Amino acid sequence: MILTTRIRLLIGIGAAALVIGAALTWFLRSRSNPAGLAFAPYGDSHETKPDFARLEYDLPLKPSDLVKLTPANVKDYDQEQVDQIYSRLTAGPIPDGPYEGDLFLPKGRNGYSQLAEVIGGIRGRALNLELTGLESLARVLWKGKVFYKEEGIVRNRLDHLEPLEELLPNRIDQEKVRRLSANGRTNQLLFPAKLYCGQSLLDSRRESIIIDYTFTDDLPGYQEFPDSLAGRDGLALRGEVRMVRPGFYLGRGYINGVFVLNTTLYSEAAAKAKTDPFLRTHEVEEDCWVGSQRLAESAR
Repeated sequence: MILTTRIRLLIGIGAAALVIGAALTWFLRSRSNPAGLAFAPYGDSHETKPDFARLEYDLPLKPSDLVKLTPANVKDYDQEQVDQIYSRLTAGPIPDGPYEGDLFLPKGRNGYSQLAEVIGGIRGRALNLELTGLESLARVLWKGKVFYKEEGIVRNRLDHLEPLEELLPNRIDQEKVRRLSANGRTNQLLFPAKLYCGQSLLDSRRESIIIDYTFTDDLPGYQEFPDSLAGRDGLALRGEVRMVRPGFYLGRGYINGVFVLNTTLYSEAAAKAKTDPFLRTHEVEEDCWVGSQRLAESAR
């Protein structure tokens, strides 16, 4: 009798644990999916990752889904979810004008340790950056951007030059630094990059908008320090972005060809002007190759 009671008690505890576990799993998943998007199942190993073409065919992202994403809540997703979002986007129009920028590291791993390892492996690097300085440097480089679409140039927006001047004092020629006043503040414009459509390093089915710092010494206003830090003799930075919705772009940042962080770019003016037509017509201006999958869908 006592044994039977104990068995029943254990069964009851086990059932309660299963219910609590299921509820906790649902709660955690709901918290990590603030926009309520659909994702293909995945695990930790590479072979569990979904095929992007199949993912987009089975679970396309509609404009009504995309308007739920913001530069803030996209940071709540883990890296596989961010990759699945990015793979279901097209490049959209090449941005033009000033954009606010931010970065976020791959969720679930020490991104700055990864940055330190990548930087430490670059031959002929100009500076021996320490781990403690990586966060401030990354934030400076990704504060925001100004796009000059017709010129095919991007320039980074910096609020302060002090983090760079601390690296090599008295090396920045202030007379050559361009400036921009927008949204109530003045930014210094440094680190020019070339802007064009090109192949995504994550999803080769279609092009992304490429921000390429590799060969920039022929761009107007270039000065060796600090601009060369981002170029082929420094970090060899490369960015790529795709449009989530008008005014909002999701991007990926690479150092020496290795993925290290995610980026967001946002223009309130572009969002206000173009979001309503985007929701009504579902039409997007495309400056880059959208891939055969999207062309086939539009023909149906």
